[in-house]
Amino acid sequence: MKLNQQELQNLRHLIGIHSIAEKKLNEYASQCSDSQVKQMFQESARSAAQTRQKLMSFLS
Repeated sequence: MKLNQQELQNLRHLIGIHSIAEKKLNEYASQCSDSQVKQMFQESARSAAQTRQKLMSFLS
C-alpha cells in the first residue's frame, strides 16, 4: 500500500501520540501505590504500545 504525504504525516503523528501515552502511563503506574490502579495504567500502556506497533507496520 502506498501512502500519500498527508497520510504519512498523520501516521507519524499518531505513532508519536501513542509513544508519549505509553511513556506517561508507565510513569503513572510507577508512582501508584494502589495495585489495581497500577495495573490499569500498565494495561493501558501495553495497549498504547501495541497500537503504536500496529501503526508502525503501515510504514513498511
